[in-house]
Amino acid sequence: MKLLMHTCCAPCSVYCIDELRNEQIKPSLYWFNPNIHPYMEYKARRDCLKEYAKSININAIFEEDYGLREFCKNTVNNLDTRCQDYCYPVRLEQTAKFAKENGYDVITTTLLVSPYQKHDVIHELGDKIAESYGLKFLYRDFRLGFREGQAKARELGLYMQKYCGCIFSEESRYYDRILKDKKKYCGLNQ
Repeated sequence: MKLLMHTCCAPCSVYCIDELRNEQIKPSLYWFNPNIHPYMEYKARRDCLKEYAKSININAIFEEDYGLREFCKNTVNNLDTRCQDYCYPVRLEQTAKFAKENGYDVITTTLLVSPYQKHDVIHELGDKIAESYGLKFLYRDFRLGFREGQAKARELGLYMQKYCGCIFSEESRYYDRILKDKKKYCGLNQ
């Protein structure tokens, strides 16, 4: 099996890589994340993954496509469904395309480690996209090791992001908390 694993960040890759290596699978990492914003966040995640990949001696490929404008054009009308309508498919499609052009036969993604992602959607899209390129999609429910992977990432001193990736997930991370706290402290939750 020659596996190309779409990789959103170093912390999410830790458990996935460890588990695949335990199965005697040696993945190549593939960075393509035009949904991560703002640019300094994109750069921090990318650079951390480069260093981590080097430190564990794993092959990593980096597609440099910041993609803010394209992201905005493709999500502005469907902000609530942006993950399943744009973020998942654009990354899985590019991963499959690269895999096909470079001799890989299987793809997967580190998105499968997150309890915050829609696994059923990722699994369905992964199968469909991989099949359209004559590839297989390797589904693993890596969520079982999410906390373990995060703990190891912290021990290693990896950059730990505070939100999923796009500017709207950052808004949700911080703004939703402010609203929740405001309701709590103003007695609006009763």
